[in-house]
Amino acid sequence: MTLKRKIALNLSIAFSILFGLVMIVIYILFNGFRKEEFKERFRKRLDFTITFIEKSKNFEEEAPLFFDENSDNVLLNEQILIFNAKRELIYSTIKDRKVSWDSRILDDLEKKKIIYDESASPEIYAALREINNTKYYILTTAVDVNGNSKLLFLKYLLIFSYAVSLLILWLFCYNIVGKFLKPLEELNAQVSEITAHKLTNQIPEQNYKDEISVLTRSFNTMIKRLNDVFQSQRDFTASASHEIRTPLTRMSFQLENLIKLQKHDDEVLASLKRMHTDVHQLSDLTNSLLLLTKFDKENIRSIFELVRIDEVVFDAFANVESNFPELQMDFEILDSIDDLEILELRGVKSLLEIVFINLLKNAAIYSEDQKASVDILQIDNHLVVDVCSKGKTLSEEEQSRLYEAFMRGDNTQNKSGSGLGLRITKRILEYHNADISYIAKSENENLFRLTF
Repeated sequence: MTLKRKIALNLSIAFSILFGLVMIVIYILFNGFRKEEFKERFRKRLDFTITFIEKSKNFEEEAPLFFDENSDNVLLNEQILIFNAKRELIYSTIKDRKVSWDSRILDDLEKKKIIYDESASPEIYAALREINNTKYYILTTAVDVNGNSKLLFLKYLLIFSYAVSLLILWLFCYNIVGKFLKPLEELNAQVSEITAHKLTNQIPEQNYKDEISVLTRSFNTMIKRLNDVFQSQRDFTASASHEIRTPLTRMSFQLENLIKLQKHDDEVLASLKRMHTDVHQLSDLTNSLLLLTKFDKENIRSIFELVRIDEVVFDAFANVESNFPELQMDFEILDSIDDLEILELRGVKSLLEIVFINLLKNAAIYSEDQKASVDILQIDNHLVVDVCSKGKTLSEEEQSRLYEAFMRGDNTQNKSGSGLGLRITKRILEYHNADISYIAKSENENLFRLTF
């Protein structure tokens, strides 16, 4: 999840919870207000009834007419029961059905004088009053239909408002966070374009004092320092490689001349040949390092060109053969290749040559018979090159460290080498989106498979 979405989500959730709590508080407060309002109306109605009884000369005769005229718009579904001191029902507003009541309410009135039960349905408000030296039990029941209707409407209104507000809130948070983080996204896009060969590109700085502007200035300072370090490294590598190549070339030429002389005994001649091999390996290593300093994974694709893999193999063999004339190569394009166009791939020819030079050189140095077989085949639309030679195979531990720098196996004892060849080979293949794997085909057969 991106930072923008994460901030927008957390902010939206926080506001949603807060807004939901506000809605709940509003609902609870309105419900409390409704209950208090209904209770007050209940009380006024009870007081109204008591006042009527006090002023009435003949209560039982006047009551029906009075309550019929004054019962509208006061309480809904109102029912009034009035009992005398003997707990006899002397008046009821219920006309069309049998009147029933709970005698326990009258018992409670004897103790409490007034009762309000909002949990009952309908709600009950009852009082015991002594009027004109006579006790009256007055029971009033009613349902707050109007209040409950308003409460139900408020609930639906709050739910709908919450849903709509939630949608608007989430969209607003996402857009407002996106607006605030837009400079950070632009910074990320500009940073992504910077590579080891583009460290001179500075990110435009804004004249603000916010965190993003501070980050931009800090990043520009960092890439400037990195550029100084990388430039010093590149200058040193290029200068060192150039300075080393010249004496190495001269040494190689002089050693070749010495080897051609016929005045050396066998021991001296063998020493000269070993020195010539070492010098040639140093020269190849220097050339490889010099080429690699010019490229990285980002900028190398700009110089890719179509390369025939079979031509690369033969050019690499010719290079190795000049120093290892005993090396023999069996080359074959297998029948799995159904179209010769697959032999063409995009890459840097000079770097791909280094790959096969290292593999063929290993075959020349470490194989038992100084023979290498190179097979080109097609597997699942992939171009595959197998380089196979006979010799001592590697252990599982050696295989796991095969491409580490300066790693050399047990079969390299008394053999010259730097331990960087396969490391450089793997790095070049990674630049070309290719892979290399080692397979011990048998107890005495080593296979390196290159998959493009």
